[in-house]
Amino acid sequence: MRVGIGYDVHRLVAGRDLIIGGVKIEYELGLDGHSDADVLTHAIMDAMLGAAGLGDIGRHFPDTDPEFKGASSLILLKDVVAKIRQRGYAVNNVDGIIVAQKPRMSPYVSRMVEKLAQTIGIDPDRVNVKATTTEGLGFAGAGHGIAAHAVVMVRESDE
Repeated sequence: MRVGIGYDVHRLVAGRDLIIGGVKIEYELGLDGHSDADVLTHAIMDAMLGAAGLGDIGRHFPDTDPEFKGASSLILLKDVVAKIRQRGYAVNNVDGIIVAQKPRMSPYVSRMVEKLAQTIGIDPDRVNVKATTTEGLGFAGAGHGIAAHAVVMVRESDE
């Protein structure tokens, strides 16, 4: 077994969809980034890559590469799963936390779990997503951005 940790943050801006955990969230602002800026999925990918000793998402999907402009992070996640499988690992479980003052994430969490589990190829009971506010403190509390943290455990693959 190996463990990886991931973190991502993006600024909230007008004119973009808010996609977190592969789910479109109704909100007047979205996250700014080269791809769809899905902070939770990015944190999970970084944790997976770290657990497998494969660096980070910037190394595999640089924001200077036009191929990834506007890309769905779920497609990138599928690619990360393939990369860790090539190294002989399979995802055991995922635990993620979204840090956002607004909007409320709880109505969307179960769909996030479903989409992430399906994309990774594991049972939904192996994916946990939580959300918290910062009680008005910091950039997230002021509504300037959203962050996410993730921990992923991988194990040697049975395949």
